[in-house]
Amino acid sequence: MHDPLVYLNGAMTPISEAKIPVLDRGFIFGDGIYEVIPVYGRKMFRAGQHLARLFRSLAAVGIANPHSEQAWLQLIAQVMHAQDSEDQMVYLQVTRGVAKRAHAFPTDATPTVFIMSNPIVLPTAAARELGVACVSLEDKRWLRCEIKSTSLLGNVLAAQNAAEHGVAESIQFRDGYLTEASASNVWIVKDGVLLGPPKDNLILEGIRYGLIEELCAAQGIPLQARRITREEVFAADEVMLSSATKEVLAVVRIDDQTIANGRPGPIYQQLYAAYQQAKAA
Repeated sequence: MHDPLVYLNGAMTPISEAKIPVLDRGFIFGDGIYEVIPVYGRKMFRAGQHLARLFRSLAAVGIANPHSEQAWLQLIAQVMHAQDSEDQMVYLQVTRGVAKRAHAFPTDATPTVFIMSNPIVLPTAAARELGVACVSLEDKRWLRCEIKSTSLLGNVLAAQNAAEHGVAESIQFRDGYLTEASASNVWIVKDGVLLGPPKDNLILEGIRYGLIEELCAAQGIPLQARRITREEVFAADEVMLSSATKEVLAVVRIDDQTIANGRPGPIYQQLYAAYQQAKAA
């Protein structure tokens, strides 16, 4: 069985041998931050934006950033080049470290740093051609969704809900307004305008969010960020997901309702093509 090398606290080691103490606060409390960076042709995609989000999340929860941006890039490259795949998903995690179990921050803990990488798994050709189905779900997560925390139980339950329904994602609504899916940002199109929820504490601002803003500007697609009602989602001309692994993916059905004509629409097609060009740049 292949035993890939990972980075843990200063050393490269086979993943089967990588160990953390049971009192690591990431294990005890989910007290940590993570980030995921796609790699195409052994080239990191928008690494600067991903690291900036990592740094924002660390600052938001008061974990000292253990490395400079350059040092992070060197460590990521070390893990990336130890893998066989040309296209990968690099996972970074920083926890507050090891300390006696108490809820308040310890004063002397050293952050735990872990990096691994796996082959990237993108949507199938059929999913691209036909679009995917989703289910709707009330968003019951905490109110700091802009922090990319390892405390992901709410997202796990939403993803499991989708799995149990045999669909791609759970699209969540809080108080009747669209937030996001379990592991994706959600967009709708109405009358040629791409609409996304505002970048506030109720969603994780995906790196694709900024990329889609750039692609829309380049492609001449009008874009608005505002609160979007549940009714608007179901009445949309197009619905789509964006994430590191989904890139941009059309949603053609939510619950028992078909979206528009039940096929991926022209704005999706335009954004997907532009996304592929951005990857190759």
